[in-house]
Amino acid sequence: MSSESPKVNCMTHQISLKNRESMEVSGVTDVISFDERSVILNTVCGNMAVDGTALHIHVLSMEQGLVTMDGKIDSVTYYEQDYEENSGKRGFFGKLFR
Repeated sequence: MSSESPKVNCMTHQISLKNRESMEVSGVTDVISFDERSVILNTVCGNMAVDGTALHIHVLSMEQGLVTMDGKIDSVTYYEQDYEENSGKRGFFGKLFR
């Protein structure tokens, strides 16, 4: 037997992007930060940053692990390292429920 922790199945994480104006992300475990130019999410496959202009979150369901947003989406970036540790920021819900 191995003492390694099991790997997360990234098959539960999906992104749907329509015309760079509408995005749906599943497999979301936390919203780290958001404003009209950037949305930082923690997903089952790592931290993800969505950059753009006039970004607006329409659906935020932690029970379903689903986030939908619209605006002009310029980029989607994944981070290998934990964003919260590097930035000193806590997640959205961590700030909300101190």
